[in-house]
Amino acid sequence: MGLIRLQGINKQLGEKVVLDNVTLDFHTGEKVGLVGANGTGKTTLFRIMAGDLTPDTGTVTLSKGLDIGYLPQEPVITEGQTLHDEVLSVFEEVLDLEKKLHAISEQMSVQPPGPELDELMTQYDRVNARFEAAGGYSFEQRLSEILGGLGFTTTDYSLPMSALSGGQKCRAALAKLLLQESQFLLLDEPTNHLDIDAVRWLEKFLAGHHGGAVIISHDRYLLDRVADRIVEIEKAHVHATPGNYTNYVKTKERRRLTQERQFEKDQTFIQKERTFIEKHIASQRGKEAKGRLTRLERRLKAGEFTLDKPSGHRKVTITFDEQEQTIQRGVDVLDVRELAKRYDGKTLFSDLFFTVPTEQRLGITGPNGTGKTTLLKIVLGHLAPDTGTYAFTAKAKVGYFAQETTELNPDHTIIDEIRTVRPDMLEAQARSFAARFLFRDEDPFKRIGQLSGGEQSRVRLMKIILQTPNVLVLDEPTNHLDIPSREVLEEALLQFSGTIIAVSHDRYFLDRICNRLLVMREDCQTFYNGNYTAYIEQIERERTEAEAPVTPQRNTGRPAHRDTALPAKPKKPSSRFARFSLEELEAFIMNHETRLLELQERFGDPKVYQDASNLARLREELETVKSELTEAEEEWHEWVDRS
Repeated sequence: MGLIRLQGINKQLGEKVVLDNVTLDFHTGEKVGLVGANGTGKTTLFRIMAGDLTPDTGTVTLSKGLDIGYLPQEPVITEGQTLHDEVLSVFEEVLDLEKKLHAISEQMSVQPPGPELDELMTQYDRVNARFEAAGGYSFEQRLSEILGGLGFTTTDYSLPMSALSGGQKCRAALAKLLLQESQFLLLDEPTNHLDIDAVRWLEKFLAGHHGGAVIISHDRYLLDRVADRIVEIEKAHVHATPGNYTNYVKTKERRRLTQERQFEKDQTFIQKERTFIEKHIASQRGKEAKGRLTRLERRLKAGEFTLDKPSGHRKVTITFDEQEQTIQRGVDVLDVRELAKRYDGKTLFSDLFFTVPTEQRLGITGPNGTGKTTLLKIVLGHLAPDTGTYAFTAKAKVGYFAQETTELNPDHTIIDEIRTVRPDMLEAQARSFAARFLFRDEDPFKRIGQLSGGEQSRVRLMKIILQTPNVLVLDEPTNHLDIPSREVLEEALLQFSGTIIAVSHDRYFLDRICNRLLVMREDCQTFYNGNYTAYIEQIERERTEAEAPVTPQRNTGRPAHRDTALPAKPKKPSSRFARFSLEELEAFIMNHETRLLELQERFGDPKVYQDASNLARLREELETVKSELTEAEEEWHEWVDRS
């Protein structure tokens, strides 16, 4: 088992302390999600682990011989050759062995029988054994599998690297990294530039990767399916939580609520003590008051109280204002009939029929190049179809969030952009509105051209909200947003009472927001009821049924179907934690979370694997702690729901 150990890592960039006394262990066999708001130091930590950056203080220790593969956000790619040859370059050693085999084979073909030929044959066998051990007879197949999984076709192989887009170059770099089969992977936003099929393929690849991996990603669905542990960087410190992303969110919220209650409890106690001391310090009970003052000061100095109110990151505050007019329930907001569109000789879709009723939340997804954005532009009237009709209901007031930022004027200030929608707004009102989106102090006077992609996305969201729409058409709305901003957007959309049509590759977004999916592929467009997880379950079920062998049914003479009552659903057994108070339950959960992290870290010690009975006991204890923690968390959620 390989191990990366960080001890007391400190790093300051300019005036900002990015990492403060960070101590962490990562071991092969586990997948870790690294999360935190933009700019908190995730990439800095990766560069230190990869050896590209030196910490100010602290040490990084790697197990002997541990091979680390690092994918930066902006990988460096050689542009002097084709896609195939660039990716193939990772097999340099194998290719050299292949050349040696060809050279020896040519010598053998002209060498007469004798000792020289025997020596060549022995040499050939030796080199061939090394070639086979290095994967020499399968590397082209592996290359095709990985390039295909990441969305490249065989016709792309001959493209010069200089002709590829930035996204394609990033995918080529990811292909090279995965083909190297490093024991430990550091992946910085690996899903950038991947469509939904490629992300799903990468997810399966990582799940089957026997080495370790640390993944920086905004793809919460990926972190849910792959991560064994989530490490968050917040205010230059790290916090580890066992389990996947969803468990991390629940745990963080539980800790916040616990800390808030403890803060309020401590403040009440401190205020009560100070009131007593002030009232009685000069009275007959002065001795008692002085004693209580001494004890209070001693406890304050020892840090026994929570003195700072827990607070999270500043978040965007998104609320949709009340709509000027609503659409009657049951009305079709959008009606599409026989729609078809071709582009550059390629049919994107044809004979497309569908309706979007009031309050439906339609998600549109699928691989790149299948016409998702084109479909939105057609129904919005920005692009003409080849054939077919489309129409929104007369009462529809559409708010459109495009992928491109072309509707923003780079020379405008944020206040100028707000006034393009609401010219009646006073400057003070515009500044107050902008503050809800974290544009504070002098930020509202910044020009659009100075803003980052995420900041421009927030400006466009502001403008949409000010339009008070009853229909939202969103094209990749979570692009450029960090995870906290995505979650705030989702909370707002869940409260939005109108109709939503959204193109997205963000599977977590599709899961939370949508109740119907249109999956667009090159050869078909298919509708599915439910969210993204329901869609995956359905296609997996259909695939299993198609692959299952047909079992002949024995004729018993009985009817094929009978009306039988379903057995009663068993009652949930009473939890052994039901008698716990909320404080006792939270203390138990925190202790078990700490114990779970300790047990997981012990799997990184090679000595554990030298004793089979010790390893078995460790695994048994790990499963017991996990089971007890799950049961306690379920009881905690019931406690909170009751209160």
